[in-house]
Amino acid sequence: MTLSLVLACVWAVLACVIAALPPRAHWPAAYGLIALGIPLLGFVTYQNGPFWGLLVLAGGVSLLRWPVIRLGRWCAGKLRVKRP
Repeated sequence: MTLSLVLACVWAVLACVIAALPPRAHWPAAYGLIALGIPLLGFVTYQNGPFWGLLVLAGGVSLLRWPVIRLGRWCAGKLRVKRP
């Protein structure tokens, strides 16, 4: 197993541990996980190829689904056409 996949597994375990914390700590921790996860995703894709990169991306989205849902709602609101 490559170093990038080991780090991705550690990131997933860290996300699960953070989920057990009180709810007021979730959003600041989610920002930290996102900040760590984006370069890690690039590292996984670089070392192991696009298949593993997409697999790690799907795992990250499943663990951090609320930030993704909020981003989708924000983008939909920006794209919505205002009618006169």
